[in-house]
Amino acid sequence: MSIRLRLTAWYSGILALTLLMFSAIIYAFVYYNTYLSTYDTWQSRIREQIRQSIVEQNGMVTSDINIENLLKTIDSRLYVQMYYYDTGTLKQSTNMAFVSNTFKFDIPELNLVTSEFSRIHKDGRPFLMYQQVLQTKATGSPVLLQIAASMEEAENMLSDLRFILVLGSLSTLIFAFTLGLFLARKSMAPIGKVIEAANAVQTSSDLSVRIDYTGPQDEVGQLISTVNRMLGRTEHFYKDLEESYRTQRRFVSDASHELRTPLTTIRGNTDLLKKIWTMQSAPSGLSEEDLKQMSVEAIGDIADESERMSRLIGDMLSLARADAGQTMQKELLKLGPLVEDVVRRAQFLPHRAEWVPGDLSALDGIAVVGNKDYLQQMLFIFIENAFKYTMEGQVSFDIVVYRQQVGIRVKDSGIGMDKDEVPHIFERFYRADESRGKTPGTGLGLSIAKWIIDEHQGSVEVVTVKGEGTTFIIWLPALFPEIQAASAAEASSEDEVIDVEPDEIDKNDSESEDAKSRRNAK
Repeated sequence: MSIRLRLTAWYSGILALTLLMFSAIIYAFVYYNTYLSTYDTWQSRIREQIRQSIVEQNGMVTSDINIENLLKTIDSRLYVQMYYYDTGTLKQSTNMAFVSNTFKFDIPELNLVTSEFSRIHKDGRPFLMYQQVLQTKATGSPVLLQIAASMEEAENMLSDLRFILVLGSLSTLIFAFTLGLFLARKSMAPIGKVIEAANAVQTSSDLSVRIDYTGPQDEVGQLISTVNRMLGRTEHFYKDLEESYRTQRRFVSDASHELRTPLTTIRGNTDLLKKIWTMQSAPSGLSEEDLKQMSVEAIGDIADESERMSRLIGDMLSLARADAGQTMQKELLKLGPLVEDVVRRAQFLPHRAEWVPGDLSALDGIAVVGNKDYLQQMLFIFIENAFKYTMEGQVSFDIVVYRQQVGIRVKDSGIGMDKDEVPHIFERFYRADESRGKTPGTGLGLSIAKWIIDEHQGSVEVVTVKGEGTTFIIWLPALFPEIQAASAAEASSEDEVIDVEPDEIDKNDSESEDAKSRRNAK
């Protein structure tokens, strides 16, 4: 049984019970008041008139009682019958003949007569009868006095009332059941839409399906809103999962490509070494010195490619930890000594461009909450990247302070990038140079750097022009020694001059809005 039918059945059952109780109460009230009012009215009048009209002081009655006069004093609508037990004489009021020529009330045994009202049926007609045994004055013989009132009108009224109540209750119940079923269907129609949407998602995997509902925000409306939000979140998660799978497939493909090259080189050199050192004699035209030189070169190639594979596997392990949600241990660090150590060690990295570190005094007293090893790794990634893509010119390194952030700027005068390449440079294995392998690297460095920046609640700006160079600014939330005392002077800090080259504003076609606001603050 469907929910609609069950709801309608419950509603109709409760309504039927309510109508039954209501009808019973109404009928009982009318029935009780009809007979009770008649009983109370005639009881007092009949007994009083009998006492006054036909009963003498000694409790006897005369044998020549005038029934018509008795009716006039009580009610002409009553029926009166007197029966003399000693002679068997029966006297009736003239109106009894109007009922039937042979109409008469039953005469009970003398010892069974009780002076009270009772309901009787005679010839199919209902009556309310009062009986009383009197004594005649002359002989003292018993006389039965029967006074009855016709209840036919009351019974007809009660019969009509029963018919009306039954018919009205049944009509109301049928109408309520039909209307309730219609309203239940209409109310439950949105649930059908939910089922259809769920089936559509199940059969076609189309998570863009939404339930169109314009009704009130009742329980059904809230349910549909919840289902729509659930479908939206499911679609979002599904897209994220699909994107993750796509990224994973691309990652595996790129990793395979990156690993295949060094493995091919290693295998080729090992084959060469095997051939050289398994020969019984040196090949024609090659001396022992030549064979030794070839072996050294092959071993050198194997060492270089092994080192490259080690770096690649280390980078992939770092990204795998990031994907697994691994959090890094952080502590309060003085930023000045950390950056000075990176600047000192950077001059020993392989590079052709001039290394130009700037003034680092702005970092005095500034601290960050972070991980020392990861922060140094991130800075080395940007510096090595600048050296890699700058064949001539210079790579500069300086500090930018803005409000409660410190910016570490790495600027080079290398090959630069097109602005449409900027959104992809932090993707794994992405290489901005036109031919992969033209510039050494794995294409994972900037992805690792971006993860480290995100873990430190920082951000990165990119300013680049094709053929003119690239500038990276790494923004980190900083803790200043005077930050508590400087709260009142925050307005004056808006006028702080930021060390940024003016021509970079025109170059920045890919800067974020936050970056522009920092530059416009000058």
